[in-house]
Amino acid sequence: MDTYEKLAIFLDRLPGGFYRTESGVEMRILKRIFSEKDAELAMHLTLIAEDARVIARRAGISVEEAERRLESMARRGLIFSFVPSDGLPRYMATHFAVGFYEYQVGTMDEGLAHDADKYLVQIPPEEWEEAPQIRTIPVGESIPAQLEVISYEQGEALLERHSRFRVSPCICRKKNQLLGKGCDKPLETCLTMGSAADYYERNGIGRAITKEEAQALLHEANEAGLVLQPSNTQEAGFICACCGDCCGVLQLAKRHPQPASVLISNFFARVDTELCSACGDCEFRCQMEAIGVDNGYAEVDLVRCIGCGLCVSTCPEEAVTLVEKPRHERAAIPKDDEELYIDMLRARGLVTTPGLVGMVVRSKGDRVLTKL
Repeated sequence: MDTYEKLAIFLDRLPGGFYRTESGVEMRILKRIFSEKDAELAMHLTLIAEDARVIARRAGISVEEAERRLESMARRGLIFSFVPSDGLPRYMATHFAVGFYEYQVGTMDEGLAHDADKYLVQIPPEEWEEAPQIRTIPVGESIPAQLEVISYEQGEALLERHSRFRVSPCICRKKNQLLGKGCDKPLETCLTMGSAADYYERNGIGRAITKEEAQALLHEANEAGLVLQPSNTQEAGFICACCGDCCGVLQLAKRHPQPASVLISNFFARVDTELCSACGDCEFRCQMEAIGVDNGYAEVDLVRCIGCGLCVSTCPEEAVTLVEKPRHERAAIPKDDEELYIDMLRARGLVTTPGLVGMVVRSKGDRVLTKL
């Protein structure tokens, strides 16, 4: 078995998985991003943040070599790293997406764009049905004043948990631009916060912005008709602003007959037909083709509606409102990445034991993921 095949298996046994296709285009992506030596070392990392000494011992190389190679891989977006208060860098494995694919936004060329475009359309929507990495939250302007929305369902409240922010280009819209089929939505819209922002800063991805600028970006996303999608945790480390033309996740969901069952959202839109003037603004704004004007008023297809609120914030008659789903239909949002990864592994049948982030096996029987 060659190195890249082993890497593909390793990635597929991480919580986010790595879908395999008949065409094998995903292997071309790996070969574009990882050298063989990169791939060999990447497979010695886990989802537990570890220093270079631990990884060097596991990989059978010197600490000095491990430090040099791990730093290089982190700078090139192949693995995740952070520097805690003790000043000793820690390194972690990362998924394909959301993960090292997004980290290539600064270096993506036409070749990678072409392969990624071919790969993403082959992923079946069902891959995201269980414990997805991201979710949908309403744009702030769409939330009724009388509705007491939990803080992690509001973009502005998610920002309040952090003090460090960066904004970078959307890799999905950049990919499409390189292929000559981009849309007219803003490009620089992806927000990272906290340790994710620190990682982007150390690796020269995006630019630093203030909390006020981050808040303004959420309002600009609403104006541009972009869907807010943070990481699927209460302590979100990023917020994407996505369009149905380019976003891999939204495009994946749109291919599903019931997008609302694929994407996590705790809201849906409702139309007051007596107030509706059938102007069509909501239909134009909807990224999921979930609302249309027929019979003289707008109608919402609830199996397609993902509760983003874009139809609400644009309605001149205030005829559309957001409604919270009944309690038994609401998704429980994991507290942090640890809980999220456990949920994802359980959904994929890779772990059932409480307190473990997987007991994933390599070809030699070593654990890739270990007890936290």
